[in-house]
Amino acid sequence: MLIAASAHAEDAPQTALPDAGPVSQGSDIVVTAQKRNESIQRVPISLQALSSANLEQHQVQAFDDYAKQLPSVSFQSFGPGQSQLFFRGITSGGDGLPFGALPTSGVYLDETPVTTIGALLDVHIYDVARVEALSGPQGTLYGASSLSGTLRIITNKPDPSKFSGSIDLQGGKFGKGDASGSVEGYVNIPLNDRMALRAVGWYDHEGGYIDNTPKSRTYQRWHDDGTGTYVASPYVANNSAFVKNNFNDVDTYGGRVALGIDLDDDWTITPQLIGQYQKSHGSFLYDPNAGDLEVHDFAPEFNKDEWYQAALTVQGKVGDWDLLYSGGYMDRKIRTAADYSYYTVAYDALYPESNTAYFKDAAGNDINPTQYFSGSQNLTKQTHELRVNSPANKPFRMTAGLFYQRQTNLSTLSYYVPGISGNVTTDWWNGTTVYGDSIFLTRARIVDRDYAMFAQASYDITPSLTLTGGVRGFIYRNTLNGYSGFSFNAPDGCTVPMATLDACTNLDTGSAGSGKKATGSGETHKINLTWQIDPDHMVYATYSTGFRPGGNNRRASVKPYGPDTLDNFELGWKTSWLNRRLRFNGAVYYERWKDLQYALVLVGSGGVTNIYNAGNARVYGVEADIQAIPLSGLTLSVSGAYNNAALSTDFCAIGTDGNPDCSTGNIAAPKGTRLPVQPRIKITGTARYEFALGDVNAFMQGSVLRQSSSTSFLSVEDNATVGNSGGFTTADFAIGGSKNGTSVELFIQNAFDERGSLSHNVFTAPTTSGQFYRIYPVKPQYFGIKVGRKF
Repeated sequence: MLIAASAHAEDAPQTALPDAGPVSQGSDIVVTAQKRNESIQRVPISLQALSSANLEQHQVQAFDDYAKQLPSVSFQSFGPGQSQLFFRGITSGGDGLPFGALPTSGVYLDETPVTTIGALLDVHIYDVARVEALSGPQGTLYGASSLSGTLRIITNKPDPSKFSGSIDLQGGKFGKGDASGSVEGYVNIPLNDRMALRAVGWYDHEGGYIDNTPKSRTYQRWHDDGTGTYVASPYVANNSAFVKNNFNDVDTYGGRVALGIDLDDDWTITPQLIGQYQKSHGSFLYDPNAGDLEVHDFAPEFNKDEWYQAALTVQGKVGDWDLLYSGGYMDRKIRTAADYSYYTVAYDALYPESNTAYFKDAAGNDINPTQYFSGSQNLTKQTHELRVNSPANKPFRMTAGLFYQRQTNLSTLSYYVPGISGNVTTDWWNGTTVYGDSIFLTRARIVDRDYAMFAQASYDITPSLTLTGGVRGFIYRNTLNGYSGFSFNAPDGCTVPMATLDACTNLDTGSAGSGKKATGSGETHKINLTWQIDPDHMVYATYSTGFRPGGNNRRASVKPYGPDTLDNFELGWKTSWLNRRLRFNGAVYYERWKDLQYALVLVGSGGVTNIYNAGNARVYGVEADIQAIPLSGLTLSVSGAYNNAALSTDFCAIGTDGNPDCSTGNIAAPKGTRLPVQPRIKITGTARYEFALGDVNAFMQGSVLRQSSSTSFLSVEDNATVGNSGGFTTADFAIGGSKNGTSVELFIQNAFDERGSLSHNVFTAPTTSGQFYRIYPVKPQYFGIKVGRKF
């Protein structure tokens, strides 16, 4: 089948008419991918846009829902609000960690970037105009966080011309799990002929489908008996306090309010405030050794993700040029609790001399050695962009601007054993915890600053041939300070255990050479040649580059990691045929990824993750989509991607100093090793038939997703331990209808309950606990009903 991603198909007229007629020019989606309003069929970018209708038809509410509609997109995740997004296979498997590299993909909410250090912002999807997925490096117009692509969520804006609103109720149940329900609504209120208020709200409860089942385990607790001999002192722990069926439930609520003010015919001001609170419990990855959709967890588990963003957009004209300012401030707090007991299990078996499990209190009682994880991230992001556009109807057109952002992440990550602060043994390390019950503690602050200037210009060489060129120059400055380590990592003069979290510092931005500053500058560029053969046929060729800044590692002996870059060579086409009843878009491309950043845990480091420049990689790929209307009311669409992504150089193993070293010939991943997470083939298809049933506009719809297997880690040893994610196929079905603004829909997702694996992962290091890997599955079979009312 042809494969992958431009405009999506379900954007043909949605009303049920006796004769739907050809796909009209008005059915094209208007996008702003090039910072201008343009028909998607005229944008020489490999771009997929999911319209408002498409999002509704596929019951999209969260990131996992729309990611499966985007063939060039892959991701790995630990659950809601804990995902990392990739385009075209540009991933090393550890991007976006709290102390890892910046993500390879940028995310925008309207005009404002919301890419954060850490996980992707999982915005609830409701009253959204479209989701745009721009494949390939977008560094000219979108900056350093768009190395492999850019995802844009475009909300509906206040409309002073009319009053409107809607309310939608949805309920359902997982076939192997609990019930779910949501209520969503919006209202658009014209305040006068130049001002309108749009308010949106949502509450969604998703039931769980993974069970935490009973389990006991025995720690051998090896320790020195005082004579230099290591002996065992077995301790049996059980998880009875945490056993629960369907324990991975999610509650999400939030809202958005925007005020649109037309100062006159040329100037508009739109302030907007959006906020969301999400709390999930349990684990969203199941343990295949425990059973289908089952785990054995020994600790409380939850993830709370709360954030708000205040944004301001000012649009107007200076002469016949368009001017736009967009600014935003986001505050995000993430609180995580998780089971880290497999670290204890692994080290108890592999490293008995480390005494990682033998603890007693002052009364001589045994302390349960099960280790927990607690994480707290406080993130902020401030952005400003000022840009101008020359008139769109001239042979020469230009977009230029200035950009600044400052983002911070204050993280406290604690790996602890409850009660261990009262430990009286002296065999464990130096016998002292870092802070409270913490065995290992990180309290660190990251500050990233970016400054950029950009310009992109197009010139019509002839009425049908256009040359476009762009460049972006930038400066970045990233800093890291705080504390990270065991108690023996504390510097001289630091009292351990710490009285306060900020009492000790072993990460600093001090003198040159300290390794805790990363600064640099550079540029990205783009050149494109577009041939608009006729109104329905266009071909283009593009060369573009992407850039991701370097950063700092926590361990003093590990060097800072440098920037990585991406070169993209692409040939694409956008065509309509048969009086626009058939649309065929696509692109073929070759990408070179240089000095890719890779997250790896160094054996013997206590599980500390470091970032390295692993080497080079390349991607050969094809993206395409087909939309057809073979008869009145019937729309068929298929889109997909093929990505062959692999190392083009050897990735050296880590040497004795904690840095990559090829001198011994020890290779962690040889040339030709597949890049992880990305399936080589991902295809999605939909058939939708709309028809009149009396005075009801009725429909039937079926969708299918096919995804091939993917590897889990770049390191050959790590991947062999964890294994590949197998290929799978899922199917969704829906029927329903609408009349006089009221709609009813019945649907079933993953109808045949396929247990598809999106990724294999471990919460600890695969080098020590990879045998305890878990699977992040597609959601199991789900039955739902949705009722809506538009007014």
